[in-house]
Amino acid sequence: MYVVYNAFTTPFQPTTATPRSLVGIVLGATAGSSGQTGAFSEIHRGTPGDPRGSSQNNLVAEFLGDYVYAAATRTYGAAVWNDTRNAADCPAIDAYRQALENGEAATAPAVQQECPPTFGNSDIFAFTTAP
Repeated sequence: MYVVYNAFTTPFQPTTATPRSLVGIVLGATAGSSGQTGAFSEIHRGTPGDPRGSSQNNLVAEFLGDYVYAAATRTYGAAVWNDTRNAADCPAIDAYRQALENGEAATAPAVQQECPPTFGNSDIFAFTTAP
């Protein structure tokens, strides 16, 4: 049996100016002959990334957790998760999101002019136990 999830590895951050770390984690457990599940243990941990570098299409929020799935057969498991290791933070977006969180009127920044080229570069990464 397999479980996959996105996990923040840093405490809650009260502002968008502070970096945070997100990883994909895969847990595995064996199933006994009568169907009982054993204890889960971590079998894979992705490379950390800063989720502030991800975005929904409207730029208002980070894009996390939408594609997080696990599947298994009798002989192997596979998992996918949102991953931000290749995404770059954009301070202009951080300021925009913080203004919205503060209840202020805000205009979205011009991403192509104000952000690094890899802002918004969240990916789907995968892991399998297959040989």
